[in-house]
This record gives sequence, C-alpha cells and structure tokens, in this order.
Amino acid sequence: MNRRVLFADRPHPVLEERLTKAGFICGYFKGDSIKELEAIIAEYGGIIVRSRTKLTADILDMAKELRFIGRLGSGMENIDTEYAATKNIICLSSPEGNSNAVGEHALGMLLALINHIHTSDREVRNGLWQREANRGMELRGKTIGIIGFGNTGPAFARCLSGFGMHILVYDKYKSGFEIDYISECGMRQIYEEADILSFHVPLTNETHYLLDGNYLDQFKKNIFIINTSRGEVVNTGSLVKNLRKGKVLGAALDVIEYENLLSESFNGEKADENFRYLASQPNVILTPHIAGVTFESHFKLAAVLADKIIIAFSKEM
Repeated sequence: MNRRVLFADRPHPVLEERLTKAGFICGYFKGDSIKELEAIIAEYGGIIVRSRTKLTADILDMAKELRFIGRLGSGMENIDTEYAATKNIICLSSPEGNSNAVGEHALGMLLALINHIHTSDREVRNGLWQREANRGMELRGKTIGIIGFGNTGPAFARCLSGFGMHILVYDKYKSGFEIDYISECGMRQIYEEADILSFHVPLTNETHYLLDGNYLDQFKKNIFIINTSRGEVVNTGSLVKNLRKGKVLGAALDVIEYENLLSESFNGEKADENFRYLASQPNVILTPHIAGVTFESHFKLAAVLADKIIIAFSKEM
C-alpha cells in the first residue's frame, strides 16, 4: 500500500510519532485551498482531517491511491463516507478521544445555567449583590433526557451519575446499555418526564432540525436545553420562539447553526435577529464549539486515531 499520509490539519505530535514508528511517511498540507489539495491528494494513501476540510466525491475521485481517511474527532458530515465506501476507502474517527471533555463541559454549562453563575459573576463585578434574584436550582431529583448514547452521551451520564438525578436515555439505533444509573426508554417517557434535554447525536438528514416547534410541543414540562452535538440539530427560530414564551426555561449551546464548520469560525452574515436574541438573554449560555477542546483531548484524539489506523493496516505493513 501507499504509506504516505497527508495531515490536512495539525494534530497532536503523538499521531505523527506513532504512525512514523509504524512505517507510515507523514507530511503536512501547506496549502490553504481545495484546489491545492486536489493537486496533490493523488500522491497519498491516507489523509488526516478535522472539520474544516471537506472531502467530497469529486476530491475522492482524484485520490487514486487513498486507502483511509482519518477524522480527528467524531462528526463525519464533512466527508462523503458513502462514496468513500464505494471506493474501498476506510473512514476512521476518534470520538472516544474527547467524549469525556464534552461530558464535563455539558455539566459545567448546565450547573452555570441553573444557578445563574455566569450572570451573577458579571453582576458582582459591576457592584451588584443580588442574592434572591439569583436563587438557583438543584439537580437532585430532576429528570434529564439524553438523546443519543454513542460516546458523549455515556460520558455526560457518568458526570451526572453522582447528582441523584433520574437519567433517561434514548437512542434510536442502540439499546441494551446495562448501566445501573440510567434508564433506557422511548421518547414518549422523555416527553412526559424530562426537566432537562441534552443532545448527543451526529448531524444527518434525520437529525437536521430534530428540535423544532413540533418536537418541543410534545414536552409536558417546561425544559432546559443543552446542545453539544451539532448546531443544525436545533432550529434556532423554534428555540427562540419557545424561549420567549417560557416553554424553554434556558439553553446551554456549545454549537449553533450559524457556525461555519468548514472554516471553524462564526459566519456573521447569518447572525439574524434569532441569534441576537440568544446573545442578549441571561438564560442562554453560548460557547464557541469548545466542549471537546481540552489539553487532554488534544492528545487522546490523536492517540486513538493512530491506534485505529495502525490496527486497520497492520497486516499490510
């Protein structure tokens, strides 16, 4: 096989170290455009990407010797995985590497949201000492619905397991988790019982705008929303409408649908009145897609991916 591997993004050095030791020849993409990538991709047997590099069918057609695509992270929406499969290109990702980071970040946002930590901090800095106005809530006794139980869902559940919560889990494609502190259920039970809802699903045609007005109308209680998955899982217009009328009590969003995943920057041209509303509300916490970005996950994402690549091609080395 062609042992040359192109790093389209710069990972933790452990990835290059382990692949080189295993016999691969690693190089870095020094260009900054798709055309430059198209011009050289035929020379490589493997490519490593994050979210900003989009690998379409057209590009894959040019990759005559490509055997694998390594995705640093979880979401594969920037890769035409179905077309890659028809060309016998193996697609590998490393969601295990940052799942704990995402779980801890989701917990941190939730605690800040229900206890007004983010807003009261700003108030104290401005000389305001408002204790009653910042009376918070406890997690003990509350019911949370976790939608999606692949990697980050279980990590979040572990973080919540010591808080005395009722943790409901729904995954359309998986079951039989055998974890004593969760309860597997259907969506009907989550609609009936949830106080908090957290999304841990990939972005697909099925999950695009999963949360919309009709979805929220199914919930018996007014709820808090957490999204650390992908921005377009949540319809921002529907979320804003339900924040305004109190159906959604608060939202903690590490991702927003206006985020430009390909450039890893916020697309300000799409920042309409819905986003401006979110940005102005004290019961909304926004972070810039950093839930999985920790010093530890930087290493683990690369190490996990290296192991998967080496195992996949060990017989050919």
